[in-house]
Amino acid sequence: MSKLEIACFNTASAIIAQNANADRVELCDGIEVGGTTPATETVKHVRQKLTIDLYVMIRPRGGNFSYSEKEIEQIKTSIIEMKTLGVDGFVFGILNEDTTVNKQINSELVEVAKPFPCTFHRAFDEVSDYKQALEDVISCGFTTILTSGTKSNVVAGTPILKQLVKEASNRITIMPGGGLRSSNINELNQIVKAAFYHSSAILDGNGLADFAEIQALKLKLNG
Repeated sequence: MSKLEIACFNTASAIIAQNANADRVELCDGIEVGGTTPATETVKHVRQKLTIDLYVMIRPRGGNFSYSEKEIEQIKTSIIEMKTLGVDGFVFGILNEDTTVNKQINSELVEVAKPFPCTFHRAFDEVSDYKQALEDVISCGFTTILTSGTKSNVVAGTPILKQLVKEASNRITIMPGGGLRSSNINELNQIVKAAFYHSSAILDGNGLADFAEIQALKLKLNG
């Protein structure tokens, strides 16, 4: 049985995700830039409302995934603070300026996050050599990679997603996400056969996860 994570940009979406039987929530702010670190108070509030797993995005700003020393310290501080709030995992990803995986900084951050599991987010889709990036991310100690297969969406990235799942074997979970909807998840899963999938389930401009869409995603994934 494959599982479903819903990216939520507000408390209401997190509650909708849980009520629609999602397996996990990824909590973010900054929907306009694809996700940033949510406010501490938001994390506290969502944690009070959820019994399912809650992962938190740690990203100080939009834009590229190469950060200054000051930003890296900000990321570390956020992780340390969020560890006290009852979260179940973290989501982040640091690249070098040449878009290779920054093994040193990511390893340090995974260490800071222990004992909580860490997902390497869609910074992965910026790399030029995905096979090398896969090995680098595994070596840093991440447990999951969120990716659209280095393409703009999971449909375009399907062949690479299939290859990533094969290459990863049981060493790390490949979680397809990016344009994933109930209209394409069944076909994608038949080809890729991933253990976890990721969607915002937002169907219009209101920024809210759609209850029926999440239910449809779950049904078509395991129905």
